[in-house]
Amino acid sequence: MNKIKVLLVDDSAVVRQVLQAILDQEPDIHVIGAASDPIFALEKLTREWPDVIVLDVEMPRMDGITFLKKIMAEHPTPVVICSSLTEKGAETTMQALSAGAVEIIAKPQIGLKRFLQESSGELVAAVRAASHANVKRLSRPASPLPQVAAKLNADAILPAASHAMAQTTERIVAIGTSTGGTQALETVLTALPRVCPGMVIVQHMPEKFTASFAERLNSLCQIEVREAQNNDRVIPGRALIAPGGKHMLLKRNGAYYHVEVVDGPLVNRHRPSVDVLFRSVAKFAGKNATGIIMTGMGDDGARGLKEMLDAGAATVAQDEHSCVVFGMPKEAIKLGAAKRIVPLHEIHWAILGN
Repeated sequence: MNKIKVLLVDDSAVVRQVLQAILDQEPDIHVIGAASDPIFALEKLTREWPDVIVLDVEMPRMDGITFLKKIMAEHPTPVVICSSLTEKGAETTMQALSAGAVEIIAKPQIGLKRFLQESSGELVAAVRAASHANVKRLSRPASPLPQVAAKLNADAILPAASHAMAQTTERIVAIGTSTGGTQALETVLTALPRVCPGMVIVQHMPEKFTASFAERLNSLCQIEVREAQNNDRVIPGRALIAPGGKHMLLKRNGAYYHVEVVDGPLVNRHRPSVDVLFRSVAKFAGKNATGIIMTGMGDDGARGLKEMLDAGAATVAQDEHSCVVFGMPKEAIKLGAAKRIVPLHEIHWAILGN
């Protein structure tokens, strides 16, 4: 079996030691080296090139962003960012995602060793997901982090409905994505005009990072993009992104749609879960909705998209050629949940109803 070769780059000796111990326990992963900063990392890269780089973003001599841009320009390689759970850390991580990183591991400023040990499953899942990423598909890529836990389905949050509620005049677009999704969403949302259907979006991403992600998209797009808060209205020209660490459901009050942001168990190893969002859209919007599943590892969203199709919604899957990881769309297609399969650069047309 070919093992996933990993290089660790972090200025903390504790982080390097703990990360290496966690990863070396896995039979399919091998840490080929660890460096305290990008300058030392570049020396190691002259001897052996890894399949995945786990990278801190705030380091001496050369910061992680500069190093990441150099790697992506010269030898594109899947990079997992290991970033602190601070406002500054979240903003820096958004720059890293834009520059080419594909996964995020969030680390606290205190209790680091215990946190990393308790979150070992997330780290391993992130490295494995990154190893499958087709970084050549990324112009300025980015992405999230699979969370690992007992695999529940959307019944844990919202029971299935036998039929959708009656149609209203408002169209709703629901989007689900994971690995590679931050760059893909930027491509789609920046192509939309100010007047377009209201959107609800799940991008697998850790808590604390979705607000910075939404703010960045809002600065680039004609439409309004924000991190969802409980009871936010879904209106034309607005995209609501589910907060990391919370599930987001679509609800309806009369003719108007709003979102519910709730706690709950991990579903398909994720919170927020695409299946939870899609199921709620099937129930409350039915044929008035469009469901879109994009690049990502795993199968979250496949069953929810099928429920949307069965409720009369239009359903779309991103094609394999334009995906960073053709996991979630592939599973949806296998279930017969996608009416159409389209490349990334055409998804905005599906949102506009073309």
